[in-house]
Order: sequence, then C-alpha cells, then structure tokens
Amino acid sequence: MLFVDLKFFVFFAVVLTIYWSLRSNGARKNFILLASYYFYGSWDWRFAGMLLLLSAADWWFALRLSGTANQRARKAYVTASLTMNLGVLAFFKYFHFFLSSAQALADSFKLHLSGPTLRIILPVGVSFFTFQSLSYTIDVYRREIPPVESLRDYLMFASFFPQLVAGPIVRPRYFVPQMSEARTIDRGQIKAALYLFLLGYIKKVCIADNLSPFVDRVFNHPATYSGFASITAVWLYTIQIFCDFSGYSDMAIAVAALLGYKLVLNFDAPYLAVSIQDFWRRWHISLSTWIRDYIYISLGGSRNKYRIRTYFNLLVTMLAGGLWHGAAWTFVAWGGAHGAAQVVHQEFKRRFPPTPAQEPWRKAISWFLTLNFVCMAWILFRAPNFSTAMLMAKRYLFLDHGGSDVIPLWLALVGPVLLVCQWTMRRYRFEGRSLSLSLPWFALAYGAVWALAIGMMPLGYRPFIYFQF
Repeated sequence: MLFVDLKFFVFFAVVLTIYWSLRSNGARKNFILLASYYFYGSWDWRFAGMLLLLSAADWWFALRLSGTANQRARKAYVTASLTMNLGVLAFFKYFHFFLSSAQALADSFKLHLSGPTLRIILPVGVSFFTFQSLSYTIDVYRREIPPVESLRDYLMFASFFPQLVAGPIVRPRYFVPQMSEARTIDRGQIKAALYLFLLGYIKKVCIADNLSPFVDRVFNHPATYSGFASITAVWLYTIQIFCDFSGYSDMAIAVAALLGYKLVLNFDAPYLAVSIQDFWRRWHISLSTWIRDYIYISLGGSRNKYRIRTYFNLLVTMLAGGLWHGAAWTFVAWGGAHGAAQVVHQEFKRRFPPTPAQEPWRKAISWFLTLNFVCMAWILFRAPNFSTAMLMAKRYLFLDHGGSDVIPLWLALVGPVLLVCQWTMRRYRFEGRSLSLSLPWFALAYGAVWALAIGMMPLGYRPFIYFQF
C-alpha cells in the first residue's frame, strides 16, 4: 500500500474519520495500533507477526534493563536486544551478501565453498524499524529515557504506520511523550500538513517517477549511450533519489501531522550544502544523527588525542551507513567515499582555515565541488556493479564519448531548473506565503495544483527507492 495509491487514500480517509471521532486517548491509540498492523500486514501478513514479536521482546528487555541495578544483567539484556535486532537484519538483508562474499573470497584462493540456497523475502522497512527499536533499548540502557510501561504504547510507537516502512527513523525520546495525552490539531496545522503532502506527492510522482525511465535506460546499457547522455543520467538520478525519498518523508510527516503527531525533519535542501559535512546535516537527517549517536560517538567520536583515530571512527561510521543502505559492495564503497570525503574536508579546514575575505568565494567553490562529488558518489549507489560504476564515472569525469544513443537534450536542464526553484522557494519563504492565504484562496490554489499534478502523473507508479532498504 503506497502513499500514492488510491488504496492508501481510501484507507487513510477511513482512519482519519474513525480516529478523530474517538474521544479518549486510549481508544485512539488502540485504533492506530490496529491500523498500523493492518497497513504493514497489507505487504505480507507474516512480517506483521515478526514485527509484533520483535517489538514485544524489546519492550520486555527495556523493562528488565530499568528494573535491575546489576550491571552484568543490564549488559546481558541490551546485548540480547542488539543480537535479536541485528540478527534479524543480518538474516533477511545480508545473508546472501555475506554468503556470496565468502564464496568469492574462497574462489580467489582456488577453494570451492558451497552454501545453502534460500529464497529470502526482504521485509519492507526492516532497516528502519530495527534501528528504531535499537535506539529505544540503547537509550534505556544508557539511562537517557525511562522505559515505556504500557505494552500497547510501545507497540504503537514501534509500528506507527506513517513512518514504519521508510522513515524518518523516530527516536522514542521524541515520539513517546506525544502519546501521553489525546492529540489536537488546528486549522493552520491542517493546512501545513496538506501542503506538505502535496509537495511530497509532486516530488515522488511528478518528478521522480517521470525521470526514472530515462535513468534506467542509461544505467542498464551504459556502453551504448553517449558521454553527455551518461552525465545527464547521473544528474537525473541525483534528482530522482532526492525527490523519491524526500517526497516519501514529506508525505509521512504530513500523514502523522493529520493524526496530531510530529515527526522529525528528514531533509533540508541537501543539494544546497556547502561541504560534505553540511550535506550529511541535511540528507536523511534521522539516519545521519542515528549513526552519529550510536556508532560514531560509541567508537569515541572526536574525543581522542589523535586525529587519525577520529578519522578512523568517521570512516567506520560511514562504511556502516553505506552497508545499511544495501547488501552490496557498491553501497559499502559509496559509504567509504563519503567517509573519505569528510576526512579530506576536515583536514583541509584544519590546514587552510578561511579568512573573512575568502569566505564567499570559498563557499561557492565548495558548493560546486560538494554537489559534483555527491553526484559522482550516486553512481556507486545506483550502478548494479562496479564495472558499470567505473564506466559511468569515466564518462562523468572525462566526457568520454561512449556510444551513439542519446536521451532528450532538454533533460539536461531539469537539474539546474529544479535547483533554482528550491533556492527560490527557500529564499522567498514560499511555504509561509502559501499557508498565509485565506482558507478559500488556499483551497482554490490547492485544488488547482492537485489537478496539475494529476495531469503530470506517469502511466504507472514505481516503488519508493528506499523500500528496498
């Protein structure tokens, strides 16, 4: 059930009607819990049972963690939670990756390693809800939050359907307090949520889905396309993945807001970032802060005598972030490239601190270099293998002529136009101006934009890219 499907609109209309007709907070939470499991079970009912068991186990582990002062017992409980969640993630997402990597390594030593053949179906959103559960038990172990006493409340937190399958990754310290009393919503919040949902829909359906065929065409057969077509495809994928994922996040935040709940901002104009560090403050914010807090800081962060140790922690963190995104060495390489870029950026700042006079032009150059590095790194993210990635990177860097096939020239303008549009909308506070319209004018403009968006729909919806993660 996709946010852009008619089935979801019908489902959510029923949910909203019943939810706001219920008076007590307990009844509302019971209903949202049932609706969330129905939503997740619509993908595959078997995985709804797995989600229930994992959530109930983490709830129990957290109660035991809080209820004992014995440090050995506390470590045992948090270790059990880590083992359970990471074990589920490793089996469903990485079993074949680890097996094929081991077989390839054995082959390099002239050894034959055979392994079991299993048909494993990846549960939708498994990376998101396991990380969310891990943050809960780790925070309770660190005594940063109290445990959730009610099993019903914890199950609702763990399965809240707007963000369940593709984030944002919700921290319990942010979400659980919102559950303590019945939510309310005013007219301004409704308008803001409707605006955000439409913006997400336009990003996903009108932009990402319409660009997808051109991207697929070039990446599936890169040798047959010209160098300019290859570069354009990389730019288009840069737009596609942002619009696809940030569009989903926008819709998830909007759906939660219409139920009275607030989710964290997940994207903040990442392609306007002026450094790679700034990019990760703006891109997939809920994941970047998660790996910072639970991996980077756990490794020691920057609290070291030696810079080399800090840089090592940064590289390991980004490699883990790359592996989180997908079970392939191309994703690991993508994470490693971003980690290396952050190390280079920090070392450059240390050796060549900018003067006030240099700041403006250094920012402009840094933005240009950052954007092009991010575009090139997306090649690793999108390419099915390293050979395709190397070929596309060669085309991007050296304008290698390549094949004779081309894609429409006007597609090369899509990136610059959308970048200017995003900068303009932020610079002139387009959202605030839109929400300040009176209700009749807002409704008229909203309906007109919806009609335009429907007219730009492609023939078929494409799955959200991050559903595979």
